[in-house]
Amino acid sequence: MLLIYRYIRINPLYKENIRVSLQSVRGNMVRSVITILIIAFGIMALVGILTAIESIKKSLTDSFTSLGANTFAIESRAMQVHMGKHRNRAKNFSYISYNQAEEFKESFNFPASVSISTYASGTSTVKYRSKKSSPNIPVIGTDENYILTGGYEIGEGRNFSVQDIEMNRNFAIVGSQIVSTLCEGSESLLDKDIAIGNGKYKVIGILKEKGSSLGVSTDRMCIIPYSNVRQNYSSPNMNFSISVRPHDAQNLDAAMGEAEGVFRQIRNLSVTDETDFNVQSIDTFIKMFLESTKKITFAATLIGIITLFGAAIGLMNIMLVSVTERTSEIGIRKALGAKSQTIKQQFLFEAVVIGQLGGIVGIVLGILIGNAVSLFTGTSFVVPWVWMIMGVAICLLVGLISGYLPAVKAARLDPIVALRHE
Repeated sequence: MLLIYRYIRINPLYKENIRVSLQSVRGNMVRSVITILIIAFGIMALVGILTAIESIKKSLTDSFTSLGANTFAIESRAMQVHMGKHRNRAKNFSYISYNQAEEFKESFNFPASVSISTYASGTSTVKYRSKKSSPNIPVIGTDENYILTGGYEIGEGRNFSVQDIEMNRNFAIVGSQIVSTLCEGSESLLDKDIAIGNGKYKVIGILKEKGSSLGVSTDRMCIIPYSNVRQNYSSPNMNFSISVRPHDAQNLDAAMGEAEGVFRQIRNLSVTDETDFNVQSIDTFIKMFLESTKKITFAATLIGIITLFGAAIGLMNIMLVSVTERTSEIGIRKALGAKSQTIKQQFLFEAVVIGQLGGIVGIVLGILIGNAVSLFTGTSFVVPWVWMIMGVAICLLVGLISGYLPAVKAARLDPIVALRHE
């Protein structure tokens, strides 16, 4: 920027061309505003959609990472085939039973932490004294390792012990939002008795706040021993999940391979049998999502480019009209000694100024519209610096391309013919 400023300062003709360009924009305000808005809409579509995609990417990446870094899960594999409004089960993969999950935990000798968990309910009500929560609290049954593999931290109290699980104690660990909902002021639920559904539980731990992602908050859940879930929330084909976190993050792939081999043996699968469960890491989910957004990004870019192509044609047409309307002015300038190169630069500058004004308006609108998505995803404000720079560069290119032909036409006008034009 300093070099550009010095160059313009050394060349006062450039400053004069910019001044004349701004005067021309003000002199044809309606036409200039329409052209600026056409360019702005193209940039807004490009920057807005891509900013929204970046916001969603950030939200989902944070969401997946918060589930536990360097952790992978073994889950049942239920395949569904969707045909219009009909849903047909393609293959009945068996659920992961408690015995299979427990056997894996005991037989997996890889240096890693292993936890097993099961989903109890998503519509529970938590009560404390005269206060109660909404009937939408998720309840999860876990073992003593779930806090570690799930990426949670205990803010107050303690985690489950092995004895708590084995003795099926009515203990609970609750999220921070549960506390703020049921308690007043600085009161805490720690060591208090609460009701979760129809059961009574003593709160032994409160999770540190993690915030929400995509509108879903993990600070609202209740964690109880899975042995308690088997007793109070028992259902046919109760399904369990297994989470594994290697002690060394570099051994994640090796641990996943070892885990798949061990669990295939537990499921009594032969060498030729298809694996009937999923082994997926958080990184796998993130890569799958980022891969799926490439097509959306390409489509958004194509839409923006097509819009800008239309804006470039509109700008060129307006500049050609401007040359025709100002033919006499061009003749006077040439008669007073203006060179063809000077006239050419003047019209190029005018096209570039209009393009940059449209780009600035479009970038601002695009960032605001794109970040409206962050209000729903709960992510921080995203500033797409790369797309902002690209927007400015694209608008500069649009201005140069659109203004070149009219500028050449103006520069080639014969001053005598131009002076006679009415």
